[in-house]
Amino acid sequence: MLGSLAFRVRAFARAAASAVAQMGRRRPVLATAIVILLGVFLGGRIGLQLILYSQVSGTTGTAQQRAELFELLRPVALANCRVERFGEAYDGGYLQCANLLTGVQAGYSYGIDGYDQWGCDVSTKLQVPVHQYDCFDTKRPACPGGQTVFHEECVADGRRTEEGRLFDTMQSQTAKNGDGSKRIVLKIDVEGAEWASFLSAPDELLSRIDQIAVEFHGIDEEKSLAAVRRLKQFFVVAHIHFNNATCFGGMKPFPAWAYEVLFVNKRLAVVDPTPKAVGVHPLASPNIPFFSDCQPTAE
Repeated sequence: MLGSLAFRVRAFARAAASAVAQMGRRRPVLATAIVILLGVFLGGRIGLQLILYSQVSGTTGTAQQRAELFELLRPVALANCRVERFGEAYDGGYLQCANLLTGVQAGYSYGIDGYDQWGCDVSTKLQVPVHQYDCFDTKRPACPGGQTVFHEECVADGRRTEEGRLFDTMQSQTAKNGDGSKRIVLKIDVEGAEWASFLSAPDELLSRIDQIAVEFHGIDEEKSLAAVRRLKQFFVVAHIHFNNATCFGGMKPFPAWAYEVLFVNKRLAVVDPTPKAVGVHPLASPNIPFFSDCQPTAE
């Protein structure tokens, strides 16, 4: 777990978004907002980069592994996807094929860190319950008009307790919630635990997930390629976005250490047969709004 890095990235993103919002309000607060922006930008950017360089050791894989994974995650164009953004305007927001979510009966949001606009949007727009999981930050976010259920538990490749924190598998958690046969949409941002969690998910579960929005973190030399190959048995990659709080030269050809991927189930996705470049979608806003971005050019 790289929790300290994730905490600082998210705290920075929320502070940045708050400062940007203030600039659109009454003139007396404009000067304060500018001071906040400058302070967050100058201090936060340097701090985040120092933390990133100090914590990515052992999570960047080999050049060959990175090249293979980058190719596996190259998105395809879908002919039947109407993209909408679910969640926050910046960090914490994810693109989904909204028109392909109509059959979803429940949502699962893993790693919420005290806030979960994605889960609230899914619940209110689709009128389904969303189960939220986090055993590190146990704050229960409000969702007016939605049905969200918080679980003080984390996801992993097996059931266990570590330092008083409960971990369990996706399969077990969905079954305990009565969703063992339901179609679900899933978001997961769990600082590296995603690789093993996906590898432990049985075929039956993966076949019922309509879409997965995941933030991957670096490369696990033993699990990353296997996990993505397994996911691609059931899903196509519809979108990838690189977290600009983690732009990092040591991950080439990846421009950033953390990267958000949308997987759409093959039983729903219609791949556009016309060869075309898949670039950055206009709704894919940067995680940190005034950091320079590092999205690759469409090929």
